[in-house]
Amino acid sequence: MKVIALTGGIGAGKSTVAKMFAELGAATIDADQLAKTAVTAGSPALQQIAASFGSEVLTPDGELNRSRLGEIVFADPQSRKKLEAIVHPEVQRLFQKQRKELLAQPDATRPAVLIYEIPLLVESAAAAQYDGVVVVTAALETRLQRLTEQRGMTHQAAQQRITAQVSDTARIAVADWVITTDESLADTLRQVTSVWQELLA
Repeated sequence: MKVIALTGGIGAGKSTVAKMFAELGAATIDADQLAKTAVTAGSPALQQIAASFGSEVLTPDGELNRSRLGEIVFADPQSRKKLEAIVHPEVQRLFQKQRKELLAQPDATRPAVLIYEIPLLVESAAAAQYDGVVVVTAALETRLQRLTEQRGMTHQAAQQRITAQVSDTARIAVADWVITTDESLADTLRQVTSVWQELLA
C-alpha cells in the first residue's frame, strides 16, 4: 500500500481533491480530523494546551475553544509552534494506528493507495517519510474568495491564516505532483485521475 501525502494551503482545495481520490478507490485519512480527536475533552493533549495557553482556550464544558485558540496561535508564530509540539505527536500516533489497521486487511480488500491529507507537511519536515507528495494549489484571490464566501471568514482573517502558513513555493519544492484547483471541478478531477493512474501503474 502506497502512502501519499496530500498537502496545500488553507482554501487551496485539499479536501475536494481528497474526496476525488477516495471516489477513485483510495483510502483517505485527514490529519485535521485526527487533530480534533487528539484534543477531545479530558484528553492529555487538551490538558497540555490548557496548561500552556490558559483556561480561556476551554469552553465552560471543558471542550477546546477553537476560535479563541486560533486567535492566539495565528497571531504568534511561537505560540503556533508550541501548539504543534503538543498536538503533532498525538496526530502521528493516531495516523500510524489507522495505517496499521489498513495494512492488516486481507489483500483483496486492502486499498492500493492511502492518501494522507496533512496541511502541515512542510512545516513538520515530514515529506521524506511518504511514498509521494501531492501539492494542491490555487491562486491567492481564489483562496481568499473561498475562505470568505464558504467559511465566513473576514478578508483580514483569511489573509492572516494564509500568511501564517508556508508559501506554495516551499510546498512545491517537495511535490511529486502539483494539482491546481482554480478552474472547474472537471479540470481538477482530470488532474487527480492522471495522478491516480500513475500511482496504480
